[in-house]
Amino acid sequence: MKKLILSLTLCAVLFTACKEDEGSAMGVLSLDISGLGDLGDDYVYEGWIIVDGSPVSTGVFSVNDAGVLDQTRFEVDEAILASATTFVLSIEPEMDSDPAPSATKILGGDFSGDAATVMISHTAALGTSFTEVGGSYILKTPTTTTDSDDLSGVWFLDPATGTPALINLPDLTSKTGWVYEGWAVIDGQPVSTGRFNMDTGADQSSAFSGPESGPGFPGEDFITNAPSGLTFPTDLTDGGVIVLSIEPEPDNSLNPFELKPLRGAVPSGLAPGTLQAMENIAASTYASGTVSR
Repeated sequence: MKKLILSLTLCAVLFTACKEDEGSAMGVLSLDISGLGDLGDDYVYEGWIIVDGSPVSTGVFSVNDAGVLDQTRFEVDEAILASATTFVLSIEPEMDSDPAPSATKILGGDFSGDAATVMISHTAALGTSFTEVGGSYILKTPTTTTDSDDLSGVWFLDPATGTPALINLPDLTSKTGWVYEGWAVIDGQPVSTGRFNMDTGADQSSAFSGPESGPGFPGEDFITNAPSGLTFPTDLTDGGVIVLSIEPEPDNSLNPFELKPLRGAVPSGLAPGTLQAMENIAASTYASGTVSR
């Protein structure tokens, strides 16, 4: 009798386990994404599927400096995966106690059948492609009292009209998790001109400027506090490059992020105060790809 009871109990346990396994069948979510950058040691990418309006994590991964994902296939509950309408990719702290996605969402895409094309212009991500953005800059050092160092400052303003020289730049004030940042590449080393949310008003930094007040526009004079390996004042017409990037906030890197709408090499012989246009390189610098289930 004891053997019979034991056998019946074992069968019941096995049957229950089988039923549980049947109820939690797993599907596979595959990522084929290019253009993502290395986030360093403190941050990771995390995928999310939107099911009935709520985010469900699909797992985290890292990207090396060659842009290769360390994982591209993720097991997800099959029924939940089949019900997903949207995929979103966010940037998260590596040690993250918050179960919800961060505000820094870089890619999004809606499923059509078993695949979703993901891009930054999706409404769940940055909401625009930035391909319509235009921009110019001038070389000038308004924070010093001399004209002899005018080739050592860059400002995103039009001196003829006294207006911003960044055109069609979306306002990131409402996009928590992202911010614009200007850069001057000096002797191959990127140096920040400051962060800002929109093209009007000063940026958040004057780390290298002189003692005088600067104009109420994004920009920087490279006069003091030169980073290691550089000497200020400098001459930006000697191989300098001006860049506008879109940066995650917070950010653990001293270099520009992969999202760069505008870039322009400083022409040799560019006169101080001359408005110089930049090239829109948005289409060639942004991550995109396909997510399949």
